[in-house]
Amino acid sequence: MPHDARPICFQETAEVVEAAGYEVLTPPEELFGGKGEYMGQPEELWQWLEAKVSSAKAAVVSVDSLFYGGLIPSRKHEITPKVLTERLERFKALRAKNPKLKIYAFASLMRTPQAGVAGFTEEPEYYVPYGSRIFRLTALLDKSETAGLSGSEWAEVSYLKSAIPADVLNDWFERRDKNLTVTKTFIDILEQGGINCLVIGRDDNAALSQTHKEHRDLNHYAEKYNLDESKYQTLAGIDEIGLLLLTRALNDLREEAPKININFNKGKGGKTVPAFSDEEIGESIAKAVTLAGGRIVDDPDGTDLVLLVNTDLAGKTHQAHNALPDSMIKLDTKRIDKSAESFADMVEEYIAGGYPVAVADVAFANGSDNTLMDKLYTRGLLFKVQAYSGWNTATNSTGFALGTGMLAKSMSNDAKDRLLVRRYLEDWGYQANVRTFIGSQLYNSREGGVIYYSLGSHTQTVADRVTWFMREFAAKHLPPFACLKNLEVTLPWDRMFECDIDLKR
Repeated sequence: MPHDARPICFQETAEVVEAAGYEVLTPPEELFGGKGEYMGQPEELWQWLEAKVSSAKAAVVSVDSLFYGGLIPSRKHEITPKVLTERLERFKALRAKNPKLKIYAFASLMRTPQAGVAGFTEEPEYYVPYGSRIFRLTALLDKSETAGLSGSEWAEVSYLKSAIPADVLNDWFERRDKNLTVTKTFIDILEQGGINCLVIGRDDNAALSQTHKEHRDLNHYAEKYNLDESKYQTLAGIDEIGLLLLTRALNDLREEAPKININFNKGKGGKTVPAFSDEEIGESIAKAVTLAGGRIVDDPDGTDLVLLVNTDLAGKTHQAHNALPDSMIKLDTKRIDKSAESFADMVEEYIAGGYPVAVADVAFANGSDNTLMDKLYTRGLLFKVQAYSGWNTATNSTGFALGTGMLAKSMSNDAKDRLLVRRYLEDWGYQANVRTFIGSQLYNSREGGVIYYSLGSHTQTVADRVTWFMREFAAKHLPPFACLKNLEVTLPWDRMFECDIDLKR
């Protein structure tokens, strides 16, 4: 049960596990909402789970979906504490009826977007006018507990509290408190043996924010149980957790612990703190390996997977596209080319050495590194790797590449190629190129950036244009695989942030 029906979290995650030879049961997509509305149906999701779970060997379950209807509803719901308590008891009853089932649960800490516009459709309506002030206020309050504030900073706290309506702050904090109570109860259930593993994702995080503060609070709460890292973790991400836990479930069923060797590009490498995260990417990957049931080894010889991570030389996260015209995105092309050349050399060296390689492309957020991809294409390396990911935040990409790469040994070559085709189309073709180009046109249109976030009646027209450009991209960069015939692209959430690519069977 994913936390929403976006393609990457829903069918694309299931597709990876199915490629490894397993059947994955998922709820009907319509139960998660969508089309700009997003509010899922938790009661129907409960009924589906209770009807299906007895036939499963393992269950990966989103707490956000079961309790609120999905990830976005967890930020906007009006569910009472009484109903949430009833759902907690319902979960305990589910476990009691299925005592031998392995249950892997994941939940999210509510995000704290830095800009108000980031809350458009995905946060309460008041976040657009007040979001940037809310972020700054909570960043200062977080800092007051970790490093202390200066006199001027305390004055800024007072100003921000007066500049944000009291009912707005009360609503925002009250919902977070309800969600935290549910999450803490799941930590209790974990300690009591009610679930096998619990992961808390920190969505769109920052080093100082309310999300970061709540992360510290949760870990402090969990300390009393002295939980092993293989059973309880908090991760700086969310959308990759479904695949990591499915990978963990399969490794547990097979009683395997794959050996993973990790190497970063030259420069800052594993010490990079990427955008939308509050910790070094090396630390995030180490946690993800443990969560997925693997173990890190220093020597690549005899490993099940070599994970190569494309970080920027200076530890910077470049922005592939963020609702800005292409002309407004300023890039240090000289450093990017040097960084990509270094990493392409590394990929080629490991492949030539016969190692099973997965590539996590994190130099850019929200899309592939075009310079790197051109070099991998020119060198004929695109379909010599076991897995690739570069689709969103750094932890999303590293987690997806890791999960896919760990399962790749169970896949046929055709299945691996198909998964690679999807990632190259979505991460490289769409996210880093077509979306940027069309997004720039929308940004400069009469209705401006609003269309980018909510296409509305423009959805089909934009999707048709995306399809045309994606077909051009595929013809230029990918082999003539049968699945690419009559390629179609849709925009299932009536926005440009994600797409759904129909690969013909």
